[in-house]
Amino acid sequence: MHIVVCIKQVPDSAQIRVHPVTNTIMRQGVPAIVNPYDLFALEEALRLKDQFGGRVTMLCMGPPQAEDALRKCISFGATDAILVTDRAFAGADTLATSYALAAAIRKIGQEQAVDLVFTGKQTIDGDTAQVGPGIAKRLGMNLLTYVSRIVEVDLDKRRLKVERRAEGGVQVLDTTLPSLITMLEGTNEMRFATMDDMLRAGRCPVRKWSKDDAGIEDVAKIGLKGSPTIVSKVFGAKPRNERADMQVVEDSSVNDVCLNLLQKIFTTHPTLEEETVERLSA
Repeated sequence: MHIVVCIKQVPDSAQIRVHPVTNTIMRQGVPAIVNPYDLFALEEALRLKDQFGGRVTMLCMGPPQAEDALRKCISFGATDAILVTDRAFAGADTLATSYALAAAIRKIGQEQAVDLVFTGKQTIDGDTAQVGPGIAKRLGMNLLTYVSRIVEVDLDKRRLKVERRAEGGVQVLDTTLPSLITMLEGTNEMRFATMDDMLRAGRCPVRKWSKDDAGIEDVAKIGLKGSPTIVSKVFGAKPRNERADMQVVEDSSVNDVCLNLLQKIFTTHPTLEEETVERLSA
């Protein structure tokens, strides 16, 4: 079995600051970490490797320093790692990123056919959850999003059964390989790195691919040129000074409390009552 796990090195969201003048994210001095959601995908891939054998290839698109994130993943037990890095990829949005990663996975498949591709459900710096589905679409793979548990894998029949978290319950999906899975958070617990794997991670050569090495056919679809997304403004939430309005329900009925609360809201926002009536009557 050959599994490819896509990860991203992201700034630690707990320490991100927004520039007060330019309203852009200040990454200087902010430590970089492996996207936490991707670690759930990695652990699930390693569990399948423990069960069926084979390879787990780590794939990351990013600057040269993202090599540290890949080595960390190798220390957990991944087989090898590839860093797709080139200045031509700078400024890529989710559309351009999925194009570049899909090309790299296609190139990896020339070495050994890829059975499964794992990603986290999303990244903490973008929160779009678009890259995984974009890769699956470009590669023609079956897409399984928000997977909470892998029920069964039958390599002989080339079939896969998973549980997927959905609104109102859990879906059980049965499909064929190859497939792309985006793992949900909290589905497993990341193992500890062994001393042997940590030493191997320090020695293991991380392959670095340029746009040509990754098999990019159209340079107009990568980087800033291939990114139609425009971020007009980034800003941090401002703390509110107002305290929450506490409503005590003792002798009053819930209906009376709700009416009093609505009256306070409409008094504070005079035009809200008229706008609400218009929307309800439309």
